[in-house]
Amino acid sequence: MLEALKRWFSGRPAPVDRDLDPQVAAAALLVEAALVDGVYANLESDQIAEILLESLGLDADRVDEVLSQGEELAEDAAGAHQFTQHVKKLPLLDRVRVIEGIYRVSLADGAACKFEEAFIRHVASLLHVDDIRRAQARRRAESRQPQ
Repeated sequence: MLEALKRWFSGRPAPVDRDLDPQVAAAALLVEAALVDGVYANLESDQIAEILLESLGLDADRVDEVLSQGEELAEDAAGAHQFTQHVKKLPLLDRVRVIEGIYRVSLADGAACKFEEAFIRHVASLLHVDDIRRAQARRRAESRQPQ
């Protein structure tokens, strides 16, 4: 995080790995969503692991590796754009699943705050996921929440 602030004030852009695995980039976006409210709780980390397993089709062995890489990248991230450019390589259905996953992470602690909502709208726009698909993803995420 400190490195990201130093880059921000020095005007140097964050380094972007041109060959970043879209699944790792998606994991970083999920971690970014968890960090929007300033707290990265174990509940959110567990939720992200579950999303990677279910929605992105990773096997159990790869989930820990991808999540760890995503956490490292998100720690130094200057914004979501550096990850969305890689996630955009995925088919539309997978990008919608990422948005649904971001909603699930945002709702993991009860409700999505206005900053999380703004983050999700921004990421959906960058991923070319329209408002209708985003709203459907939100409804699916809400339906999965315990009552």
